[in-house]
Amino acid sequence: MSEDKERVSQDLLTRLRRIEGQVRGLQRMIEEETECGQILNQVAAVRSALNKVGMIMFQHHSRECIAKAVGQEGQQERIDEIVTLMGRLIK
Repeated sequence: MSEDKERVSQDLLTRLRRIEGQVRGLQRMIEEETECGQILNQVAAVRSALNKVGMIMFQHHSRECIAKAVGQEGQQERIDEIVTLMGRLIK
């Protein structure tokens, strides 16, 4: 695994572990009947954190795909894949 890919993987795992903790916190908040506004703020924070993970993954993947596609057969298919993934990510 390249140094950059390893760094990205470690960053993503750190972020996902943090999100996992946030979700456990949400479960506790619901069990403890915390005020709805506070729970919704945490839901928004988790959603934002997941979106960031998705964006980092997309950026890394799209760079790899573009680099592979340059000067190769199947260029359009790789570009189509990137566009499809982007569409899924921003829904």
